[in-house]
Amino acid sequence: MSHTTIMLIAGLALLIAMRILIRDKRRATWAFLVLWLLISVGNLLVGVLSAGYGWGEEAVVWLLVFGAPAALALIAARLGSPVSSAD
Repeated sequence: MSHTTIMLIAGLALLIAMRILIRDKRRATWAFLVLWLLISVGNLLVGVLSAGYGWGEEAVVWLLVFGAPAALALIAARLGSPVSSAD
């Protein structure tokens, strides 16, 4: 299994954990986004500084690693919120 796949699974697992542990969906989403941003940037830095990948190629992978779980978190938060009705 590739490292990118492992990171995507880790992101989804973190999202699920945050949604279970924090009852407020909005707070859970923002907490996930902040944590996932820190983790994914750390992963990017390890890839560039230790693994020897270039900034350009690692940035493309980072967009996928951060972006896919972040987009899913935002979609889930949007779909999970109640719809406002105009009276």
